[in-house]
Amino acid sequence: MSHAEDHAGTRRDFLYYATAGAGAVATGAAVWPLVNQMNASADVRALASIHVDVSNVAVGSQLTVKWLGKPVFIRRRTPEEIEAGRAVALTDLVDPHADNANKPDADAADQNRTLDEAGEWLVMMGVCTHLGCVPLGNGAGDFGGWFCPCHGSHYDTAGRIRKGPAPRNLPVPVAQFTDPNTIKLG
Repeated sequence: MSHAEDHAGTRRDFLYYATAGAGAVATGAAVWPLVNQMNASADVRALASIHVDVSNVAVGSQLTVKWLGKPVFIRRRTPEEIEAGRAVALTDLVDPHADNANKPDADAADQNRTLDEAGEWLVMMGVCTHLGCVPLGNGAGDFGGWFCPCHGSHYDTAGRIRKGPAPRNLPVPVAQFTDPNTIKLG
């Protein structure tokens, strides 16, 4: 093989690589807008997490906020509600799972569903797990927690299903205190 033929092969290889590289760049430029349009818009990203001021929530009262298009119950429980929640045996529960996004592998013991160790703060999605109705709170139902009047589901003071057609406890979303008066959801 002559030096000229060896040189021609190198030019041919360069043209193949250059053409393939240009094709890859052109494909990426064409595909990127399609992929990018699947990203959440700025208004959706802004709603992915919210900060809730709980400084005016008195012991024994509940604040309901809207997050991701659904109601969220933020309850500041009384010592009696905490005691009632902690006195329930896991064997008495319909759903023995915590349903807590912060503690995914925990059981439904009262302390595994609350936001603080003392058990005063309970944050739950306010949607019945039967058919998506919004349960009534403030001591409603047979167990002093929440009651869904649509089909008769009764939840206790920790938001756990105790009676009725609902199959699961009211879910606990990702939540945390950012300071003593603010809860961040999401």
